[in-house]
Amino acid sequence: MALQNIGAGNRDDAFYRYKMPRMMTKIEGRGNGIKTNIVNMVDIAKALARPAAYTTKYFGCELGAQSKFDEKTGIALVNGSHDTAKLAGLLEIFIKKYVQCYGCGNPETEILITKTQMLQLKCAACGFVSDVDMRDKLTTFILKNPPEVKKSKDKKALRRAEKERLRDGEAADKASKQKKPSKEGASKSTKKKTHGSDEEHSPTESHSGDNDLSAVVDDDDEDGDDVQWLTDTSMEAAKMRIKEQLSAVTADMVILTTEEEPTRKKSPPRKPEPEVKESNGALSVDPQESLVKNLKEYLKNVPTANQLKTHLSSCSGTPQEVVDAVFEALFDGLQKGFAKEVNKKKNYIIAALAYAEGSQPVLLHAIESFCGKASLDAVKEVAVALKFLYDADLLEEESIVEWYEKGSTGDNQGSAVWKFVKPFVVWLQSAESESEEEE
Repeated sequence: MALQNIGAGNRDDAFYRYKMPRMMTKIEGRGNGIKTNIVNMVDIAKALARPAAYTTKYFGCELGAQSKFDEKTGIALVNGSHDTAKLAGLLEIFIKKYVQCYGCGNPETEILITKTQMLQLKCAACGFVSDVDMRDKLTTFILKNPPEVKKSKDKKALRRAEKERLRDGEAADKASKQKKPSKEGASKSTKKKTHGSDEEHSPTESHSGDNDLSAVVDDDDEDGDDVQWLTDTSMEAAKMRIKEQLSAVTADMVILTTEEEPTRKKSPPRKPEPEVKESNGALSVDPQESLVKNLKEYLKNVPTANQLKTHLSSCSGTPQEVVDAVFEALFDGLQKGFAKEVNKKKNYIIAALAYAEGSQPVLLHAIESFCGKASLDAVKEVAVALKFLYDADLLEEESIVEWYEKGSTGDNQGSAVWKFVKPFVVWLQSAESESEEEE
C-alpha cells in the first residue's frame, strides 16, 4: 500500500515519520444512484487517529451530498461521482483543521470537548491547545458523536508503579552495598572525626544551629560515617548560607546578629523593589525585575500563546527565571479570582512550560515563588489553580506530591502556600488509593 506524508506542507519531506495511505476510490451505481466508495477510508482514519465517520461526514458537508459510514462493514459512501484528487484535497483541509496542531503542525493531537461545548485540539508533542473554529458544519456532528475518551488514569497508575519499582530496586542495591563497609573506609571516617580543629569541638558552636554550623550528610547512610562538619562561622559565610536557604523575598528580612554587634529591631515586611546598585557612576537594575517588566509590556498587546513562546526564546536567563517571570507578569497584583485567571490564561502557561521543555518542577517552583510575593487572598486559591492545571494535564500527581513533601519539610516550610496546598494533595492521594482498590 502506497504511503504519503500527513499534511500538504510535509509532502516533500523524505524523513517525515507521520504517514498515511494514499486515497483509493471507486464509482458505484448509475444514474441517480451513483455513489463514490472510498475504499481505504478505515486505514486513512486510523493513520490520522480520527473516527472514519468524521472524515466521511466532512466530505458530505463540503460537497453538499449525503454521506454514510457503516461501522460494521467499514464502507464509506458519498453520493455522486467525485474524483479522487478532489476528495484528497478536501482531506488535506480536514487534516489542517481537525488533525494538525495549530502551534507546531504536528498531527499527534486528540480532540477535546470543553464544558462550554467547544472543540479543542491538544498536542501530545508540544502541549499546545488549539481552538477549533465552531462555524464549521462538522463541529455539530462531532459534538453529537464525541470521540472515545482515553483512560489517562490507567497510564498514570502504570507510570507510578514503574517508578516505584525502579526506586525500590535502587534502594535495595544501595542497602546491599552499605551493609558491608570496608575496614579502610571505617578507619578513614574515624580519623576525620578525631582530627578536627579545636573550633569544631567547641561547645558554643556545636549548639549554635543552622546559621553557625551546617552538615553535609549522605541521605542513604543511616550510620552517619560520611558526615563532614563545616565550621566557617564568619559573617559573610552566614549571609551566604541564609541566601541559599531562603528565597529572595525573605532573605532581605533576615537580620544577622553577633556578640560584637548590638541587637537591631526587625523591620516590618515590605514588597521588594528592583535592586539598583551604583558602580563607577553607572546604574544597574536587577535582571529578574527587568525581565518581568519586559514581559508585562509585551503581554499588554495580548499576544497569542505561540507568539509568547517565540518571544521567550529571545529572553535572557535560565528556564526557571523565565518561567518565574512569566508567572509574575501574568498574575502580579491579583487577589481574589487568581484561580480563574490561571484557568483563563493556561495557554500562556503551556507556552512557558514548552520553553522549559515541559519541566513540571519548574512550573511548580514558579507557583511557589509567586505565592511568596502574592497577597493572602491569592494564595488561598492556589489549590483550585493547581486543580485546573492538573485537569489540563500540565501537572501530574507524583510531581505535585513530591513538590509538596519537599517544600513542607524544607527550608521554606514556613510559607503559607503549603497550608492551602495540603487539602488538594490529600485529595490526590485518596483518589489514588480508591483507584488502586477498584483495580
